[in-house]
Amino acid sequence: MDEINLLIIVTVISLFTSLLLAFFLITVKTKHKTSNYLFAFFLLLTALDVSEPLFNLLVDAPSNLGMLRNTFAFMQIPVFYLYVVSICYSDFRLKAKHLIHLLPLIIASAVLIPRFYAVDFASKVNFIENRQSMIELQFNHILIHIQIILYLIAVFTLLKKAKKLYLENYSGTSINSYNWLFQFTSVLTILYLIILVKNILKFSDYSEISDWIKIGVLLSQLFIICWYLLKALNYPNLFRTIDSKLQLVSHIISEEKSNDNLIPTEKEYDKDLSKLKNYMLEEKPFLNPTLTIQDVAASIQIPVRDLSLLINHKLEQHFYDFINAYRIAAAMEILQDATKNNVTILEILYEVGFNSKSSFNTAFKKHTGNTPTHYRKRLINSYL
Repeated sequence: MDEINLLIIVTVISLFTSLLLAFFLITVKTKHKTSNYLFAFFLLLTALDVSEPLFNLLVDAPSNLGMLRNTFAFMQIPVFYLYVVSICYSDFRLKAKHLIHLLPLIIASAVLIPRFYAVDFASKVNFIENRQSMIELQFNHILIHIQIILYLIAVFTLLKKAKKLYLENYSGTSINSYNWLFQFTSVLTILYLIILVKNILKFSDYSEISDWIKIGVLLSQLFIICWYLLKALNYPNLFRTIDSKLQLVSHIISEEKSNDNLIPTEKEYDKDLSKLKNYMLEEKPFLNPTLTIQDVAASIQIPVRDLSLLINHKLEQHFYDFINAYRIAAAMEILQDATKNNVTILEILYEVGFNSKSSFNTAFKKHTGNTPTHYRKRLINSYL
């Protein structure tokens, strides 16, 4: 099987899978329609991008439609960015301001109007035949890679902020989703870097190597998308937990200082800390797996801002870790009780407020240096 036939086969498989998954996302019943629509649109744009070998079989001459198909690649990474925003923040809505993300596509299309879109067929042929020296294509080539780099930086920055906001305000298990999404974006970044190399080779004397890389990219892209969708569909509640109106504690402190507002005094901190500890020991709110800092603040009648400063800044401990410390202490009490040796680790983690075995094991090892199973075995051996 030669290179061209293999490329066509891989393209057909990739197109079919992307279109099928996009159709599923659009038609499936869910309350998170915006996120599904955005990722479906991303898949459709990806399908349009990889369709080049098939498109060239059907239309073997330069055309406005073919060039437009190429420039639509400028929409891929912005749509992915908006998708990440939509799954990080529970109150995300598409607004007119998001049309700003179309600017690179508009610029890329505009520069092609004078010497491609607005000229006759013969001029189009001449433009494509001399594409390596055409300043418009060189400009667009540089623009799309600058765009990809900037948007990927924006995605990583967004995920870093979202994760920190989660740690400062929530105590559930969704923190794992940000770690996983960070890994997915890292894989996507590597893929885009490979595509960058492919595009550089495409405009060089090594175009055949570029075609082989394209086959590898198509297969990798197909695998990555299927892997991501499988994860997201199996765990639909991993995301969409953060209110975008929340502020990082570092920003709150900066605002307090710039506005000359008084941060609570040591005496006020001690009073609030005493109230907080009594509440945690007596009411055991940490047993609630979805506990938030807003819930605690309402229960002990301390402003959320002050409570956040107390835990996340004064105690130098994220709310997430603060709550997990109590959960782990409760789990250790159960594990140390010889009469409860028949209680499984799974039963214990649910009883103390966790709802994920991986989160429980990670938190337990962070606080004790051992996994729950190993900790129990050591205790049993000490009794013998």
